[in-house]
Amino acid sequence: MVMVMVMVMVQVLVLVIVINKLIINNKLIINNMNNEIKLNGIEYVKKDEFTPSTNKDGLEYCVIRTYSAGCFAGYVKERNGKEGIILEARRLWYWSGAFTLSTIAVDGLENPDECKFPCEVSRLELTEIIEVIPTTDKAKKSIKNVKIWKE
Repeated sequence: MVMVMVMVMVQVLVLVIVINKLIINNKLIINNMNNEIKLNGIEYVKKDEFTPSTNKDGLEYCVIRTYSAGCFAGYVKERNGKEGIILEARRLWYWSGAFTLSTIAVDGLENPDECKFPCEVSRLELTEIIEVIPTTDKAKKSIKNVKIWKE
């Protein structure tokens, strides 16, 4: 009976490791599904995918969604509740090659030639901000490289 329980426990453990794709070795856990490594209780993530872009006077480059004015990308200078000031702001009017704003903020755009982003404005005051997503360097380059759309 004890032998059967031990065998079942071993099988369950092997199944958990296989399903979650975890490697456990001296307190090192690698989660390939989320590109994470945990070492001695500290989580690390892949740099090029999750490092926020901060290279304008220490300000974060973000994707911003508002209640009624649409979506934008730019450097968040100030934020007070639902209001904020965005520098080098670009309206994200129509995009292709990313399903969600979160995907745009992390992975950028796969089809930049099909996107419709008008010119950048130096300063934009927004009201009714409902979402601010920091971008990666990869995503920032992707957004900034979309050609200016003119109808």
